Amino acid sequence: MIEELVRSAAAEDDDAVEKLCVIADADPRSLTPYLGALLDADVLWPARVYRAADDDVVRRIIERIDGGRTPDRLNQLLVILAHTAHPLAESAMRRWSTRPPAGADELHVSILSYALEGGWTVDADGGRRDLCGTTAYQWVMRDRPQRTHGPTCPWCASPLWIAADLDTAEPAVRDAMTHTGWSGRLVIETCQFCACYATLYSRVTPAGDSTWWTGNTRPSYLGDAQPEDPPALAPVLGPARSTPYQASAWDQGGSTLGGRPDWIQDAEHADCPGCGQPMDYVGLVGGADLDEYGEGAYYLHLHQPCGFAAVNYQQS
Repeated sequence: MIEELVRSAAAEDDDAVEKLCVIADADPRSLTPYLGALLDADVLWPARVYRAADDDVVRRIIERIDGGRTPDRLNQLLVILAHTAHPLAESAMRRWSTRPPAGADELHVSILSYALEGGWTVDADGGRRDLCGTTAYQWVMRDRPQRTHGPTCPWCASPLWIAADLDTAEPAVRDAMTHTGWSGRLVIETCQFCACYATLYSRVTPAGDSTWWTGNTRPSYLGDAQPEDPPALAPVLGPARSTPYQASAWDQGGSTLGGRPDWIQDAEHADCPGCGQPMDYVGLVGGADLDEYGEGAYYLHLHQPCGFAAVNYQQS
């Protein structure tokens, strides 16, 4: 079946490409033997299809970039390498960051910035840091009574929304958040309305404290927003996902703790306001899980060393 899908994808069959993406999320290694054929057919998008690429395919992509044969494809090839998170890909991207390949002058971001698409980064000390966890759990929405005297958004006066209330004393939570280094209770509180317009940061502590960060900058285009009630729903832990890649920003049931984000647009890992480094990804809350007609998704982030949480939002 996969072989037929690869042939159809090579013939520009969008349905076949979508089916390959579903397989890449559910069982990425099953695609490994076929990725060379996809590369030969110049099927380079979506890049996540290549996340389980083997040494041979990664080397071929690196050689293609080094050879300068298709500089117009450099952007797509770099995203593929980022998704593989392969040591060979990391080494090549480090090399290209100081000795750019052909086509690099047309890129809009630095070579190493592409690593964010694959959920990793190179820290200021030169070490690699994975921003995402290797395990994931579905977030199931449950009713939460509205707070009558809780904090409100300084920008629009809406009651703040508790987007997540987690405790690493629970083994599954600890499992999903191991990569963050967090220990204790984590409450991520934000404005459901204003987070759609700007990344909102909060100060957090392992005791479960969450405080609006006074450095949040209100966008000039936000205007005179009126208060809105936050969702009367809260995510609670559900069953484990079979892979880290099964969050969905589009479908009901797609909200997920841990694993990898399903970005609607380009990867947008929030930068920590304390140190400027990319924050660790915590989870995704999909609009389809919050409202019958909901769209878009909220992405939750954490930087344990500086004690900051963040929420941003994407929609089509």
